[in-house]
Amino acid sequence: MNAGARLRRPVTGIVLAGGRSSRFGSDKLAAELEGRSLLERAATSVAAVATDVIVVCAPDDDRSLPVLDVPVRRVIDPEPFGGPLVGLRAGLEMATEPIVVVVGGDMPTIQPAVLGLLVLALEVRETTGAAVLAARGRVVPLPATFRTGAATVEVGRLVDDGERRLRSVFDRLPTRILEDAEWRHLDPAGDTLRDVDRPEDL
Repeated sequence: MNAGARLRRPVTGIVLAGGRSSRFGSDKLAAELEGRSLLERAATSVAAVATDVIVVCAPDDDRSLPVLDVPVRRVIDPEPFGGPLVGLRAGLEMATEPIVVVVGGDMPTIQPAVLGLLVLALEVRETTGAAVLAARGRVVPLPATFRTGAATVEVGRLVDDGERRLRSVFDRLPTRILEDAEWRHLDPAGDTLRDVDRPEDL
């Protein structure tokens, strides 16, 4: 059994891949880092802790999805470029497992061990609806884990009310915030939090 398989629980992974890439100037998820696209790298990290992976894409996005050792499904974002909260809703509605772990498709250096810690934060306390990391006292909205049922309801309400900020969901759900001291030993450089907005970020 490989290391990734040992980390897997009943978790659906959601990769948000429906953004415009406007600051990058081209399709950033197709850009490569060390021989693999950003999308493939993000999805592979999620697959290390999930039993299946959903990639939420824009309606006109027919890109090939990464081939992983877990099932990978495409879900179409119902509102083109509507923001991550809309994409999260689309993914949650198709999730098959009781917990979801959510990342951005432009996050190529996520450490699976940190994702596993976020999953564990929900498993150890049933009243926790979400878990997220903080860096130097500031909450970072991705990656995050959610209890699927509660999150689907609350995210749906937020979107229907016109909300588009991902951070808003943490105000609606009992959220476990993992401070630096709890996760940095698994990722001292903070690679899990890095995303790519511009070509120079590579």
